[in-house]
Amino acid sequence: MRIIGGKFKGRKFYPPAKNWPTRPTTDFSKEGLFNILQNNLDFEDLKVLDLFGGTGNHSYEFISRGCSDVTYVDKFYGCVSFVKKTSETLDIQDNLKIFKADVFKFIKRTQEKYDYIFAGPPYPLPTLDTIPDEIFKHELLKENGWFVLEHNPNHDFTDHEHFLMARNYGTTIFSFFE
Repeated sequence: MRIIGGKFKGRKFYPPAKNWPTRPTTDFSKEGLFNILQNNLDFEDLKVLDLFGGTGNHSYEFISRGCSDVTYVDKFYGCVSFVKKTSETLDIQDNLKIFKADVFKFIKRTQEKYDYIFAGPPYPLPTLDTIPDEIFKHELLKENGWFVLEHNPNHDFTDHEHFLMARNYGTTIFSFFE
């Protein structure tokens, strides 16, 4: 895996493959997503939340592009440990808050509000369809903030009251909400 933009552009990181519970976003789809974000958001001013953070891929991209306030959440110890180690290697510990927690419990208890929230849950997660409602019910987005949910074609959010748009990259779909 590699960081595709910013000061760490081209840096590669290698998460352990054995029993790894993640489905990392492909470079192709991540590049498409970040092209959209780059044209609509000022990364340096963002407060970012990365849910189901996995390898930390999205967190690193934001920090690489100038974001100084990123919160990462994942419940799998191996992922959290890997992200802590990678943040030390990249020397970004001051920019990245790391939480080992169940995402749904984190959503319910956090008092923070964010400019941008990304969720990349496991596609077979039985409660995937409830994630947008949980984000808005607990008012995690700041005014004019964006929430992006990565999912596969088995899910459709076009009728959601906060739906903005969707972008399709093969079997990876990003649904945008505001």
